[in-house]
Amino acid sequence: MSTNKASGADDAVKPLRFQVAASHTRWLTGLINGIMVISSVLYLILLMLYMVSPDSVWPWVTGNIMAALWVCAASLQCARRITRWRGHQFASPAEPVLPEKPSAFLRRLTASARVRPLLRYVDAHVFFQALPALAALLLIFLLWQLPLPANEAGDAGYFAGSFFILCAFAVLVLERHWTLKNPQEWPEAARLAPLLRMLIGVLLLSAAGVMFARGTAVWPAHLLMLTGILPALVALELFLRALMALFSPPREDKEPEFIAGSLLAAQICWPPRPLQFVQNELHQHFGIDLRQIWAFHFIRRALLPLAAFLLLTGWLLTGVSEVPLTQRGIYESFGKPVAVRQPGLHLGLPWPFGHTQMVDNGEVHELTTGAEEPATASPVEVADTAEGPAPESANRLWDSSHSSDKSQIIASAGNDRQSFQIMDMDVRFVYRIGMNDDAAMASLYHTENMPVLIRSIANQVLVHDFSSRTLDNLLGSEQTRLAADIGQKVQRQLDNLHSGVELLATVIESIHPPAGAADAYHGVQAAQILAQSAIAGEKGQAAQQLNAAQQFSRLALDAATAQSHENLDQAQVMTLRFNAENQAYQAGGQSFLNERYFSQLTLAMQQHPKVLIVDSRIGGETPPVLDLRNFTLPFTPGADKAAHSVKAETTR
Repeated sequence: MSTNKASGADDAVKPLRFQVAASHTRWLTGLINGIMVISSVLYLILLMLYMVSPDSVWPWVTGNIMAALWVCAASLQCARRITRWRGHQFASPAEPVLPEKPSAFLRRLTASARVRPLLRYVDAHVFFQALPALAALLLIFLLWQLPLPANEAGDAGYFAGSFFILCAFAVLVLERHWTLKNPQEWPEAARLAPLLRMLIGVLLLSAAGVMFARGTAVWPAHLLMLTGILPALVALELFLRALMALFSPPREDKEPEFIAGSLLAAQICWPPRPLQFVQNELHQHFGIDLRQIWAFHFIRRALLPLAAFLLLTGWLLTGVSEVPLTQRGIYESFGKPVAVRQPGLHLGLPWPFGHTQMVDNGEVHELTTGAEEPATASPVEVADTAEGPAPESANRLWDSSHSSDKSQIIASAGNDRQSFQIMDMDVRFVYRIGMNDDAAMASLYHTENMPVLIRSIANQVLVHDFSSRTLDNLLGSEQTRLAADIGQKVQRQLDNLHSGVELLATVIESIHPPAGAADAYHGVQAAQILAQSAIAGEKGQAAQQLNAAQQFSRLALDAATAQSHENLDQAQVMTLRFNAENQAYQAGGQSFLNERYFSQLTLAMQQHPKVLIVDSRIGGETPPVLDLRNFTLPFTPGADKAAHSVKAETTR
């Protein structure tokens, strides 16, 4: 009997949080089980939505809510662990507290020989907090890999938004209950409330995203995409807290600490006081009171005036506008255009009293009268090489269809009957906004879409102009003159509309006649090309023959001129030699003749060593007799020497 009284006295001494721990455990267990059931249903819905319509808003909404629920489940699991410890201590304080029974995944994980020594110092609550946080981060990452959601949610958006608002109201009731909870009764309730506010924020933002996803509004899709940042940041904080808990293993005789609180989620309050929150945390955990430091006290007092001054300065700086070199600025004061500003820095009234709108400054554009090219750009643009194939833009063949061609109806006559034919033309307009101020203002205020305006006017002019032309007249006319005529008519209508557009050039790239006319025109072109080729060949042969004759006559003339110069030079040399010898003979007489005789004789002997010299002065009065007969004597030794001696004697 005394033992029971002592036990009752000990229970009465226990704090209030130990006495109500069992009811708190049942509350938290029911919330965790409900969250797991709702998450399972949402997971199945997310899989079906991803397979059916991955580009809608519903995968984003479902994924964000699931991530927020998993983050809340991680925090609730940590709080339930503490309440279980308190309930066990209140029921049987003498017995040691048994750890929570791990899940099947943790049991398989701890069965490994490599992981078992590590888990000796790690409690199961670390995994119960780290795994949901990591799963929430992975889910948000997978959602960000999806394409941007569509803007249309349909009538289901209103129903889903209303349901999310009701759920947010229910969570708000629970959040208010935990916020007003007595800290002596449940200390973790005030730290669980910020997680519920985070869940309320996700539900309200998702409701706004699906209810206003209508028409061409883009901000609901971006809102749903950015909603996942809030649970992702809180999940990252819980995951880091779980990693830090590895270095502080729990003790059986000490009350566990609540490590699943979120500093980021605690900032979701009104009015937000982040500086006061940081001061309280530093004073509570480290004993540092920033309010006692004069510098921080001065910063706190000067923060609002300084922030107001910075905001005012930034607002006044909105009156400074920069106009780039490629544009001109039209300054509007109170919505009325005042002046056209050239490139550079300009001062004016701050926003929204003054505003500068930009227009082109001499930028040249090209426009075709055909269908507009799609806005999707090629993934990779490869530069064309000189050896590679020609680009598609250079294709001007008649048997190929081009997106820039425009079909026109022209008059024609066939089988003595009036008819019409359809032909394709590629007409391009090169334009720019006029360089004067009036043209700049007219292009901004009188024209909403300039390419559409020019294309519509050009099509009207082409239809009206080609309705009075025939195929023969069109193919036979000069394209330059035709393009100039079309350009003048288009420019005249643009000036009448005060569009501010200046046409620089009108180019007719190609004219594609009908199939029958194209074949006939091809034959005419082929015959013309053959005739021009034959004429060019004959001209080449005539030029070749003319050049050959000119070359031959030139060579003959040069040879005759050279020969005449040589003969003239030789005659002059002989004349000079004759005059010189005559003068020498007049001066020397017989001695010059003898000298001349001996010099010629010496020269002859040098040139012809085998020479028979006959002198008429040998023999006195009787001239010598020469035997010029040729006969061969029989060879006898010594005969040759005798003959030579006889011949020598005769010569002497």
